[in-house]
Formats: sequence, structure tokens, C-alpha cells
Amino acid sequence: MPSLKCIDCKTEYPTTARIYTCSACSGLLDVVYPMSEFRGERLMSTWDWRKASPKPIDQSGVWRFRELLPDAGESEIITMIEGNNQIWDAPRSAEYGGLDRLAFKHLGMNPTGSFKDLGMTTGITQAKRLGATRVACASTGNTSASMAAYAARAGMKAVVFIPSGQIALGKLSQALDYGAEVIQIDGNFDDAMRLVRELANESPLYLLNSVNPFRLEGQKTIAFELLQQRGWQAPDRVVVPGGNLGNSSAISKGFRELFEAGVIDRIPKLAIIQAEGANPLYRLWLKFQQSEHVEDLELEPIADAFTLATAIKIGAPVSWPKAMRGLKQSHGLVESVTEQEIADAKAIIGRDGLGCEPASAVTLAGIKKLVAAGKIDPAEDVIAILTGHLLKDPDYTVNYHSGSLGFTDKNGQRIQLESRFANSYVKVPAERKAIFEALSL
Repeated sequence: MPSLKCIDCKTEYPTTARIYTCSACSGLLDVVYPMSEFRGERLMSTWDWRKASPKPIDQSGVWRFRELLPDAGESEIITMIEGNNQIWDAPRSAEYGGLDRLAFKHLGMNPTGSFKDLGMTTGITQAKRLGATRVACASTGNTSASMAAYAARAGMKAVVFIPSGQIALGKLSQALDYGAEVIQIDGNFDDAMRLVRELANESPLYLLNSVNPFRLEGQKTIAFELLQQRGWQAPDRVVVPGGNLGNSSAISKGFRELFEAGVIDRIPKLAIIQAEGANPLYRLWLKFQQSEHVEDLELEPIADAFTLATAIKIGAPVSWPKAMRGLKQSHGLVESVTEQEIADAKAIIGRDGLGCEPASAVTLAGIKKLVAAGKIDPAEDVIAILTGHLLKDPDYTVNYHSGSLGFTDKNGQRIQLESRFANSYVKVPAERKAIFEALSL
């Protein structure tokens, strides 16, 4: 039977406990399993067999792996057949990044357009198990869209706290359409996160941000499905965007569990990429590389975090201790990239016919930087994670290609980004001759 266990003081709790952090020390919680009971070959054959099953819980790219998920009866599971996100070769992105080859696993192809669905199916299912009728989250967009959709499927009320003016309209439209109650606060994401955690501790609202360990259990199946799609052969490295750090924490936990179960014989190296204006983990990582007393290091939040890639515009990531754990266990890397590097990488990913939201593009931008610095070998077998769909933030894309993408910095100065890979549209009169000339026909 799985249980909850504090990653710091190791206190254990039953999975029926309605807690988000350790009651003894406030540390983050893991869902842990009796790993000695699992055998790699049996798990692989069971999971491979389920891919051919017509049952919704077997078709789900999350619940197919339920031996290593929290207990839930079939009637309790809320699924939208999430997962089953393909891995695509990306030759143009590989060339741009300096790699011999590169593949993207595109989680933007989930039901609500982001990786959040993989965690929300387990989070909402746990909420149902505990008898919750209202769920809540703080969000820059994707979490709110996903929670609202899954809550609607479960017949629950969703309450979303969003930072003022810091959410892409494509994502906000989803939360509204799925029936969520949206509360816009005068503050940033970290303010919203602090408030929703306080409310969840003092009310019947069930918290579904990534501090909730059941959320991350669904997201760890990214590692499971990735390996299943590759015939259970581990890549050399997996590259992940870094925002609240739940995804990188979950993926690293998934790889570690499969290693312990004997499914794989090595853990892929993890690389986490952050935007330069919202990079508290990167700053911590630099100190970690230089310090002799790493156990004393703490992440220092960035009060005025900024990036146009709003999904990772987070200055105080909740899951940073778990992310650091994953980096240490996998001999990983952390990198930071500029707004210009993100915008250009996003345009290149589009040239491979994939497209993604801005936050996803930090992966390619980071790969290019790490290869140039000699920290990633061009011959490595690399999988990069794309977390959100292109249509999550279409204004960003149109502004880049039309040459109008930019932002105002802390000093009130307008910073205009270069559209180095622009594919701008052309205006012509409604005449055949003009069209022929524009198309060089």
C-alpha cells in the first residue's frame, strides 16, 4: 500500500490524510510505494498489454501505469484519456541546438493543451476519494484550465486565483468556459500561491497546485510513457522547462522508481531550463556548484520575477527541493536563457511543424546554450519536453513574426526583441496581378 512520506523528516502518513505538506516539519511530501514488491519485467508486460485494451483507464497515458499510482477504484477515477503524447524527431531544431539528433515529447497535445492534465487526473481523483466538492489553485493559466476541465467532469466546483494581468487570454478563456470561478488578485503568481495555500488550510477547498503530492504522481508518468514509447530504452538526457518545478520533480521521481523496479538500468540526466528573469533555481544551482556546505543552501525567491513566457513566470517555486533532489540523483544541469533566446527557439520549433507555447521553447534555447558550452555532447540521445500547445498564447507568436514582440523593463524602458526567424505576412490589393507578384509566380 502506498503512503505519504516527508522528504525531510521522513514522517509517514496514510494517503487518506488531507494534507499537502508535513505536519511535523512543513516539508514536502512524496507518495511512496513498496518498491521491493515490483518486478520490472512484469510491470512492462502488464503496461504494454494495456495499450491494446479498450477500457478508458487503460487508454489513459496515466492510469495505464496504476501499479505505481495512488489507490483508486475504477469508479473513482476521473480521466479524459490524457497522455498518449507522441515523440517527434525535430531535425531543424537539432541543427539549431547543435545536436546530431533531437526529439520532442509534446505534452501540449493533452485534452486541455498542456502537461497539467497528467497531474490533474490524479489530483481530481484524489479529491473525489476524500469527498471534496470544491477545488482550488493559483495559476498563470495552464493549471487553471486543466483543473477547471477535470473538476467539471467530476461535478466539482473549481476556484481559480490568477495574478493581475499575467495570464494569457487563451488559457483564461478555458477556465471560464469550463465553469471555474475566477478570482483575479492584485499581485503576482507567488502572492496568489501564498493566499490559496492559506485558504486551503482554513476551508473545505482542496488545493491542486503542485505542492499537492498527488498531482505530481500523475505527472511522473511522463517518464513512464516516454520509456514505453522507446521500447523501455532510456535516453541520455531529458530537458524540461523550469517554472514551479513540479514537472521536473515528477519526471525525476518517475525515472528513479523505474530504476528501483528494474525497468531501466540507468537514470537519464535531467536538465532544467529557466527564463533569465525568473531563474531562482539556476541561481541556487550556481551556489551549489561552488559551495562546500550544500546542505545549508536555500532557494532565494525572486520578488519581481519576469518573463514573457508566462507559464514559467514564477519567483518562488514550491517544488524546488524535489527538483534539486532529481538533479543530484541524475547528475543533471540547470541553465538560464534570455527572452531573445526563447523567442528564437520557439520560432525554430515551429519550423519543425510542432509549435509550442513560449515556456516550452526554453528547452531548445537551453540545449543550444549547453551544447555551445560543452556541457551537452552533440552525440547525446536527448528528449526535450514541450509543455504547452502553440494556441495557449497566440499573441506572442503573431507579435514575434510581425516584428512587434517586446516588453518594458524595470526601469520603464521598452525592450524590443529581434524577429530573427520571422515569417511575416504580406498585405496586397485584392488583385490577381498583385498576388502573382507577391508569390513570385
